[in-house]
Amino acid sequence: MLYPLKFKPRYFHKLWGGHTIAKWYEDIPADFENVGEAWVMSDIEKYPTEVANGSHAGDSLQDLIEVYMDELVGDKVYELFGNQFPVLLKFIDAEDDLSIQVHPDDDYALEHEQCMGKNEMWYVMPSADDASIYLGWTQAMSRELIHAAINDGTLARYMREYKVRAGDVAPIPAGTVHAMRKNTIVAEIQQNSDITYRLYDYNRVGNDGKLRPLKLEKALEVVDYVTNPKAVIRHPEPAANGVANIARSPYFTANVLQLDHAVQRDYAPLDSFVAFMCVEGACAVKALDADNEDEAVTMRVGEAVLIPASLNDIVLDPQGHCKLLEIYMEL
Repeated sequence: MLYPLKFKPRYFHKLWGGHTIAKWYEDIPADFENVGEAWVMSDIEKYPTEVANGSHAGDSLQDLIEVYMDELVGDKVYELFGNQFPVLLKFIDAEDDLSIQVHPDDDYALEHEQCMGKNEMWYVMPSADDASIYLGWTQAMSRELIHAAINDGTLARYMREYKVRAGDVAPIPAGTVHAMRKNTIVAEIQQNSDITYRLYDYNRVGNDGKLRPLKLEKALEVVDYVTNPKAVIRHPEPAANGVANIARSPYFTANVLQLDHAVQRDYAPLDSFVAFMCVEGACAVKALDADNEDEAVTMRVGEAVLIPASLNDIVLDPQGHCKLLEIYMEL
């Protein structure tokens, strides 16, 4: 029996983490001083998220896929990914600069890490006026130049910096060097992978009193050495109760929905699950074609709801003004 599934976030203390997204949740561990990430839909083996509502409360995504297979994710998605959910959804709160990093593509990750690679996208949440990100190089680079810049602490000078504001979108293909800068908050949509190679971390010391480890050699094997043609995209806001596409790739499609009254979404043409991330306000989600458990589930900013592929008629009823990210696969 399937219905709209709300997930309990997993929280991660980070050296660079902040105190903003922690205010969204009521169950932050007392010893978490800096909440850097909240994973709201995850099938990563070590950090699975669990259902928070209905008869499947306590079940992980892995539990659900093993039982419901294509009913949960869609025929083509299940055929391609099997018992692995294809995306990871999270919110990130950077009170300090993140490490300068890069992610591998599928070919490299499958060979060297036995998992999928990591293409991702950042959707900028309301942040401080000085919020910015690094995305790509300002010039063509080489191994020798990167090594020299790391050794003398100047690698950031070669990074292309973008000032960002709420609603901006940053596509980050595998191989693109990048970093969030301090006072920046984003919603992240990515492949189901937890592989990150640090190039430079400002010589910061971890909780163990040692320099945080880099993965420089692997990073240099996967990084794109030329200037990055992708840039931060400033999308116009969708009209009230409208939809605007912000990403379309083999890895996921993402839209922004801006709501001020109830709307019905018909997902019958899709052969895919649909995931919602609430990035502003609150919204009740109800499936008109769910069996026995069609009571609405409410999601607030910082939360996520999964619509199984077997459900098509969904009503979104905002509590005042609400903004959602809508994520699915187009295969």
